[in-house]
Amino acid sequence: MPEPTKKDETETESAPPPPEQKTSQEGETGKGKVWSIGEGAPEETEKRDDAQRSTLFVEKPQSGSVSVGGNITFIAKVEAKDLLRKPNVKWFKGKWMDLASKAGKHLQLKESFERHTKIHTFEMHIIQAKENYAGNYRCEVSYKDKFDSCSFDLEVTESSQAAPSIDIRSAFKRREVKQQEEEPEVDVWELLKNANPSEYEKIAFQYGITDLRGMLKRLKRMRREVKKSAAFAKGLDPAYQVDKGGKVRFMVELADPTVELKWYKNGQEIRPSAKYIFEHKGNQRILFINNCSMTDDARYYVTAGDEKCSTELFVRDPPILVTKGLEDTSTYVGERVELSCEVSEDDANVKWFKNGVELTNEPKSRYRIKVEGKKHTLIIEEAAKNDSATYSVMTTGGQSEAKLSVDLRPLKIQLALEDQTVRLGQEIHLKCEISENVEGKWYKNGQLVEASDRVKLYHKGRIHRFVIASAAVDDEAEYMFVPDAYNINIPCKVHVVDPPKLHLDGLGEGNTVTVVAGSKLRLEIPITGEPTPKVMWSKGDKWLTDSGRIRAETYSDSSCLVIDTAEREDSGPFRITLKNEAGEDTALINIKVVDVPDPPQAPNVTEVGEDWCVMTWEPPANDGGSPILGYFIERKKKQSSRWMRLNFELCKETTFEPKKMIEGVAYEVRVFAVNAIGISKPSMPSKSFVPLAVTSPPTLLAVDGVTDTSVTMKWRPPDHIGAAGLDGYVVEYCFEGNGFSQGISTDLSEELLEPPFNLEADEWIVANPELTDKTKFTINDLPTGSKILVRVKAVNAAGESEPRYHPQPILVKEVIEPPKIRLPRHLKQTYTRRVGETVNLVIPFQGRPRAKVSWQKNGSPIDKNDINIRNTENDTIIFIRKAERSHSGEYDMKVEVENLEDKATIDIQIVDRPGPPEVVTIEDVWGENVNLSWKPPKDDGNAAITGYTIQKADKKSMEWFTVMEHYHRTSATINELIIGNEYYFRIFAENMCGLSEDATMTKESALIAKDGKVYKYPVYDDFDFSERPLFTQPLVNTFAVAGYNATLNCSVRGNPKPKITWLKNKVVIMNDPKYRMFSNQGVCTLEIRKPSPYDGGTYSCRAVNELGEAEVDCKLEVKVIYHGVINPGEPFFLAGNNQLHSKDF
Repeated sequence: MPEPTKKDETETESAPPPPEQKTSQEGETGKGKVWSIGEGAPEETEKRDDAQRSTLFVEKPQSGSVSVGGNITFIAKVEAKDLLRKPNVKWFKGKWMDLASKAGKHLQLKESFERHTKIHTFEMHIIQAKENYAGNYRCEVSYKDKFDSCSFDLEVTESSQAAPSIDIRSAFKRREVKQQEEEPEVDVWELLKNANPSEYEKIAFQYGITDLRGMLKRLKRMRREVKKSAAFAKGLDPAYQVDKGGKVRFMVELADPTVELKWYKNGQEIRPSAKYIFEHKGNQRILFINNCSMTDDARYYVTAGDEKCSTELFVRDPPILVTKGLEDTSTYVGERVELSCEVSEDDANVKWFKNGVELTNEPKSRYRIKVEGKKHTLIIEEAAKNDSATYSVMTTGGQSEAKLSVDLRPLKIQLALEDQTVRLGQEIHLKCEISENVEGKWYKNGQLVEASDRVKLYHKGRIHRFVIASAAVDDEAEYMFVPDAYNINIPCKVHVVDPPKLHLDGLGEGNTVTVVAGSKLRLEIPITGEPTPKVMWSKGDKWLTDSGRIRAETYSDSSCLVIDTAEREDSGPFRITLKNEAGEDTALINIKVVDVPDPPQAPNVTEVGEDWCVMTWEPPANDGGSPILGYFIERKKKQSSRWMRLNFELCKETTFEPKKMIEGVAYEVRVFAVNAIGISKPSMPSKSFVPLAVTSPPTLLAVDGVTDTSVTMKWRPPDHIGAAGLDGYVVEYCFEGNGFSQGISTDLSEELLEPPFNLEADEWIVANPELTDKTKFTINDLPTGSKILVRVKAVNAAGESEPRYHPQPILVKEVIEPPKIRLPRHLKQTYTRRVGETVNLVIPFQGRPRAKVSWQKNGSPIDKNDINIRNTENDTIIFIRKAERSHSGEYDMKVEVENLEDKATIDIQIVDRPGPPEVVTIEDVWGENVNLSWKPPKDDGNAAITGYTIQKADKKSMEWFTVMEHYHRTSATINELIIGNEYYFRIFAENMCGLSEDATMTKESALIAKDGKVYKYPVYDDFDFSERPLFTQPLVNTFAVAGYNATLNCSVRGNPKPKITWLKNKVVIMNDPKYRMFSNQGVCTLEIRKPSPYDGGTYSCRAVNELGEAEVDCKLEVKVIYHGVINPGEPFFLAGNNQLHSKDF
């Protein structure tokens, strides 16, 4: 019945209330529900009306259906974005059963938390559902003052394999099949009000209450205390009860008969009609409802002014009686069965049960329920053996049951199966006939045979046939037909025969089998024949046995030739022979044993280069019975044991050029031969060899000197020397005469690798019979006036390099070269250095032969103990390790060659910082100005004075401030001085080295006097800033979260600066890495790193100086975020790891 929305009964209204909203879905669910025994009773209170409703669910559990014995899961999700801790979630069945206490084998409650999405997921798993699990469920979630709930239904459908969870027949035994005696009328409302909640379902079942949930809600409203009404002298009773079709009377007595009165049913105003009759008797107002039906079962209330009075009307259906019960019935399989009964009313609601399980009238059901007025019939069209059971019928006022027995008819064998013998490939056809048209099963050697593409099973009427179109060997067996539901079998035997045959399709051309020497050959030859043929193997005149290195193994469907460790001598024909009673078959099989080739001979290295070599070898003597496909080459360093493959594609030739070797390292090479079988063993290693290369030719070959009998040549080492190193050089020359080319190069800077003339090798003369390791060599004993051509070769362990030729013939005659000094550009000006620095000058010159160099300083010879001079053939060096001012002057250099000479002069200036100026005098003082004058310093540091720096100082502070820099004159006026101050002045001299080390200060001071009366400054005592420590901001009690850093702050002042000490529980904190202490501008901070609950306590900050001390303290409490649903007190990082386990609920 539709249930109105709950309202407070004492609520006052200024106008007649509008129709209340109906929750039809809830009412319909309540009427259709059959509550299981033992599920408990509703709670005495409703959901929290005073709790603040909010939408906490992100995903609500949805109603579902599950078969008996199946599993189902309901999921609820709650968003935790705005929640500081986990919400509290409860699961209920109905409104009273808390499922947390029922967790066990069939019910499990789980929860989890997704940190990324911040969503709590709560799951209820129902495992192996039973029928009594069906019903309405509710999930409630609460967090502080927030609350939300969601209802959902579970439907458990019947499963043919599931046993009933409740014995319905035992529940029906209270009722008799006979007409029940008249019982006194019982007020169900009074029974429910006075009964224990655990007895509610029993009362509902006994008195035919279908909407138990709706009645309990109304009962709950009835139990509320009704406030005393001023409008009603006597109100309605809490509830009324009437039978269907009966009449009910509602009466109220008004305190004021003039007040307008209105009646309402479920919020809808009632108008007078034939069904609703209104009467007025004095102060009494009466409402009659005639011919009550189930639609009149509702909430009624009457309003008088602003007040109302309500009641509940319960319309009770009269019990349906079974007037004619069921009768026990016996029948045969396949017959039509009808079980009938009669009830007291037409089209009454009657339920049928088989062994306590309710039967439904669905289209696909084998059972059909027929209703004809008061007669109800259960029809089974074709009875089966499993239809034997106890059938019962139930109404609201009675029940009846009867037994149905279904037996089989006697079976006779009209045509039995016959034994058959068939040839392989022929059809097998088995046929039998029985007296009944029933299904059956075929068995082969006791195993059930199913129909397939090969096996055809036919059933037509009473005839059953078994057909195999093409018989196989494994079809030989004992077959049997067994009719369903009968303990009878019809057997026969089938025998399949077949002549022997060898199947050699898998062998190669000419039945040849190739095997690698050293491996095991297991040649399996499939054979057929029925009965199993006898197998014989032979090679030549020798028969093989089932043992030894070469043996034969025979099986039911094959024969194997086995050769352990095949040898080349095993090659040849083998004969196999099959025999049985049906015939004989024979064949020849050729066995060919092949092997890897023999290793080649050791290779020879015929040529060696910088990083390559050329190697050759001979093919192996034996190719192993298979042609040589190619070769693999490997190399290794002589001192190593690791070989490296050089080619990954086969080398078809017997020569190979290894590359990318390291010059100067000894190597060995070896070769592998490859055929179709595999790779041979490696050859013996070659003799070790070292890749070497000659050097490149020498570079920059030039004439260094010529005399009347000798020529001196010089050159540079080769650009590339290589790993073989450089042993030395060979210098060769030849005289002008035969073979000079007409096209001699005139460019002396050109280097030649090819001779500019045609000379035979034997015309060159070796100038040094032994190698020279120097890059300069003199060719002696040459005739004066002759011309020679020179070449040089570099020599190492790999041989001589290409020669380097001098581009021009050289005349053997001494040539005078006039002297010339090539003075560097920076020495053509004055060369300046500071005192203490190093002077190192290199002056190149020209002149031959035997140039003579001399030096003078300021016209006098140089003291070699003070100044070092070193001369060579091409330059001269003057070196002063630590320059002094005395080293300044003009240095004269002269180069002489015989009667020729060249001169040059170098001006060296050694400078230092200047001395201070001479006497500084205050010439005049006027207003805010002072005029100063001074004399230049006596010592200018051997450099011109570039300026002066003037500084001033107040007589009181004597702190110097620069007032002028880089000032060039020897007198200056200082402006903008402060009146009343007295000043001193000092002056620094400056040159290119910087300011003078000392300054000259005025002997007297300059007073900047005021005009008029002289002000006398007052004398003040110094202010005492001393203060004992005082906390200007104390510590504050703090709460911290475990695992997150916490800080305590306060501020203090005091002079002298106080010493800060931190204490925990009156114990000084010292050298503890968990704490960090800071103090900045009087603000003191204590940082506690990742505190735990054990770090809570009283913290103090103490400040101490010589005038006293002060101390402040606070309390720190460390909190841990906890869950509290499954395991109260469990930290959040442990939640979700444990699951609840209990027994079945």
